[in-house]
Formats: sequence, structure tokens, C-alpha cells
Amino acid sequence: MTRLTSRFALAACLAVLACTGVSGGGMPPMFIFGDSLVDAGNNNYIVSLSKANYPPNGIDFTGHQPTGRYTNGRTIIDILVLCLRLPLQRYTALKVRSWGSLNVSGQEMGLGGLVPPYMAPETTGDALMKGVNYASGGGGILNQTGSIFGGRLNLDAQIDNFANTRHDLIARHGEVAAVSLLRGAIFSVTMGSNDFINNYLTPIFSVPERATTPPPAFVNAMIAKFRQQLTRLYLLDARKIVVTNVGPIGCIPYQRETNPSAGTACAEFPNQLAQSFNRRLKALVNELGASLPSSRFVYADVYHIFSDIIANYRSHGFEVADSACCFVGGRFGGLVPCGPTSRYCADRSKYVFWDPYHPSESANALIARRILDGGPADISPVNVRQLIAT
Repeated sequence: MTRLTSRFALAACLAVLACTGVSGGGMPPMFIFGDSLVDAGNNNYIVSLSKANYPPNGIDFTGHQPTGRYTNGRTIIDILVLCLRLPLQRYTALKVRSWGSLNVSGQEMGLGGLVPPYMAPETTGDALMKGVNYASGGGGILNQTGSIFGGRLNLDAQIDNFANTRHDLIARHGEVAAVSLLRGAIFSVTMGSNDFINNYLTPIFSVPERATTPPPAFVNAMIAKFRQQLTRLYLLDARKIVVTNVGPIGCIPYQRETNPSAGTACAEFPNQLAQSFNRRLKALVNELGASLPSSRFVYADVYHIFSDIIANYRSHGFEVADSACCFVGGRFGGLVPCGPTSRYCADRSKYVFWDPYHPSESANALIARRILDGGPADISPVNVRQLIAT
């Protein structure tokens, strides 16, 4: 696949979304919290071993240059925002025109209109009115998570940064206008994977903790901390909050590589941990939605969505669901993070995974569709489109 054709592949992914844009001023601001799954470049600005601002990351982004996103193109959040912000007539074109004839402008498909990273110098002033992305590769719910990377912004730090944004909005527009904007905004929180992958399951380093802390106790600590953090967001005027659960981390190429006894199957123990956490998380989301006045907490079941993509990958248009497109070595390409010395597949749209840890842009597009317009099995009690309308 050529780079030009690859650009059209995203247009095709967006066509799959079959979206209807939100016109005029109907698109609310979005404030994004999370890890490398949704980082838009914050780690470019901190000293960290967790970075994605080097090729071949971003090879299918506008300009074919790395932006700090941990994928070949756009993240789930990027695609969701584009789907909501492109004018209706552009979606009509995406549905009826062939891939090769599409002419999607750089402003539509590039950085213009996407939620900017908090750490970028230009994310200030009026730019804050459309929302901010605080996510950081390596970040987690627990503050010790990701310590192997050195610098990273865990969820407490991300909420601290949002508090600064809130202060700036109040100073610039007054408290009434700022609070009104925030209470109508969409907040998205994608956290928890690193608390397992780069904390409880970290090879060698996690041995002492796992010897003294059984899985239920670790999950309890995560849930207790997450309850405090989500409540703090509410107290800072977040009202519409989408909380994404932990995906099937035992199926990522890295876990397949480090658990060879699983053979060609997903690693069982990491997935058991994720499912244990997710059961508790769903109960927490329901509890907070019932107890915090005027709040709308939404539970996005990415574990279910991504498991379906992996199990039925051919019906979703993929050819490879167990190995990384960008790889250095190993049976599944999961031994070494994607970097300048890596090889990568010619047709990224055929791979579920971009690298040892992260979905490809094509997989992100499918996940975005189901978060935006999915039914109760994917996201509940409402999907994102319905949440915006409330």
C-alpha cells in the first residue's frame, strides 16, 4: 500500500463509521485523560523513556510524520472527534465516493480540529475552549505505575493540569461561563492498562509486590484510587464522563511474547486481571452516576469491543490479529517497542496491532465507531452521541 493510498484508508475507516456530523456549535469541548492509547503528544515535552515522536510512528498521519501518538496514524479519540466535527456533506462524500477519488483536506484530516495536548506551548488562550488532551504514555491510576519510564503523567498529575486549565478558563471568561462550558463538555478517561502491564506485571520488578499483594488487593487499591480521582473530576465541574475499561491486555503482542506457554492463544492471567478490574469498575461507574447529582457517567466496554475484533478479525477486514505490524523481533513482534530500527508491514490496514502494545489506526476506527454509536453491550447506559445530546 502506498502512503497516498494509506491516507485514503483512514477515509475508508471513517466511512465505516457512517457518522452524522454535529453541526455548528453543537460539538462540545472534549477533555481527555489517559495513557498511550490516547496520548496526542504530551510525552514529547517531558523527559521520559516512553515516547512515540520518532518514525515509523505516524507514518499514516497527515505529513507521514510522528506526532507523539503511539500508532501509525490517529488514536481512537482523534477519529471520534473527526467523526463529530466533519461537516455532514463530507460524511456524505465519504459514504458514496471511492477511496481513490476522495480529496480530504489537510485541515480536516490533520491536526486542525483535533484536541491538542496540554503540554504543547500553543495550547493556551482560546484553544482551551475546544478541549484539551492530558493523556500521557506510561501513565496510570496509581502513582507508582510507569516508574520504569522515568517521566510520565499519572492520572493525579493529569487532573492537576486540568485544574490549571479550569483556573485559566475562569480567569479568562468568568466563573459562570467557564463552569457552564465544563459542565456541557465531554470528559474521557482511559486508564488502567499500565497499572497492570507496567506495574503489577512488569517482569522482574513486580516480583516483590506480587509476592505480598494478591490480585484482589491490587485491584482494590486501583478502584479506591480511581474513585477518588473520578470524584475529584466531578468536583472540578466534570458532569459527562466516559470511563473506558481495560482491554484484553493478554492478547497484545508483548504479552503473547512474554507468556510463551500460552502458545498461539492470548495470555490468560493478564486477561483475568483486566476482567476482575472491569467488573469492579462497572460497579463504580454505576455507583458514581447514582450518587453524584446531575452527573452522567458512561461505561465504555473496550474489553468487549476489542475482544470481538480479535476473535472475528477477518470479518472486520483484517488479516493479522496476533502480531505487531511494526516489529524488531520475536514470534509476534512483541519483544521491542516500535522505533527507527524497526521493520513494518506494507499494509497497516490489515493488522489489528500497530506495535507490541497499541492498536493500528484501522482498529482504532472500529473501536471509535462502537463507542460513538454502539449499543448497550459496547457502551452504557448511553453512547457518546446520545451523551452529547443530553
